[in-house]
Amino acid sequence: GGAGFSSGSFGSGGFYGGNVGILSNDEKLTMQSLNERLASYMETVRNLEKENAQLEQLIREWYQKQGPIGPKDYSHYYEKIEELQKQILIAAVETHKVLLDLDNTKMTAEDFRIKYEMESGLRQNVESDLNSLRPLLDNLTLTKSDLEMQFESLKEEIIDLKKNHEEEMKLLQSQSNGDVNVKMNAAPGEDLLKKLNEMRQEYEAIIQKNRAEVEKWYEGKMEEVSQQVHSSSQEMEASNQQISVLRREFQSLEIELQSQISLVDSLQSNLEDTERRYNMQLQQIQGMIGPLEEELASIRCEMESQNEEYKMLLGIKTRLEQEIQQYRVLLE
Repeated sequence: GGAGFSSGSFGSGGFYGGNVGILSNDEKLTMQSLNERLASYMETVRNLEKENAQLEQLIREWYQKQGPIGPKDYSHYYEKIEELQKQILIAAVETHKVLLDLDNTKMTAEDFRIKYEMESGLRQNVESDLNSLRPLLDNLTLTKSDLEMQFESLKEEIIDLKKNHEEEMKLLQSQSNGDVNVKMNAAPGEDLLKKLNEMRQEYEAIIQKNRAEVEKWYEGKMEEVSQQVHSSSQEMEASNQQISVLRREFQSLEIELQSQISLVDSLQSNLEDTERRYNMQLQQIQGMIGPLEEELASIRCEMESQNEEYKMLLGIKTRLEQEIQQYRVLLE
């Protein structure tokens, strides 16, 4: 518009050249034409300002519909994202804690397994010792029975010796009585009764000595066997007590191992549930963020296009103001 005005108004003669000029010939007609052109120009400017105002009103209404002027407020989304990030951090801490508990439980189970293997080895050693002591106990029982049989046989022998001694004494007494009757008519002989008493005392001393030796040997053997049996019974009792203690410890370790295994299973299930839940929450958050990013991109595109239109209108307005200023200068 400004270019057409300058070429149509001043292109034919200018201010100082030619026969027909603005100030040389008909000033009224020239000023009238200038006023008409100025009026049309001002009308065009008013129309452009109205259109600009309408466009600005449309832009304001659009921003009021879409949101406040300026960058869109995503603070509530930021708060939700921060809350979800805190929840994810808490879940990660809980997950690490669960993994640490799981590792500790595994180490505890490994310690229990090592203790169980050690106790099982001790139990096997005790059982092997018991198995090795059983033949000794059997031998001691056989020895005891043999000694009892020998003692019974010795008692029978003593009884037989007593019977034989009594028979011999009776025989000697009968023989001594006959000799006495014979010697009554003959010369006096030796005192047989005294000799018989001496022989009887010798036999009784021998028998008493043998009996004492046999009883002493039997008592020594019985005391030795009883000591061995007592020591073996004490060892067996101690072994039985140790076996019972080990059995109770084994049962308690088995119960604790089962409880630890159940605890590990429950922790693993809780960990899987937690991971599944937070994966679902992350998917939901990503699904919410995707359309928001698309909406933000579309808003940016619209804002860029509105900025381009606004810049174009501002350039037109600037050019119009420059032409108005030029026109005022020309009028002056």
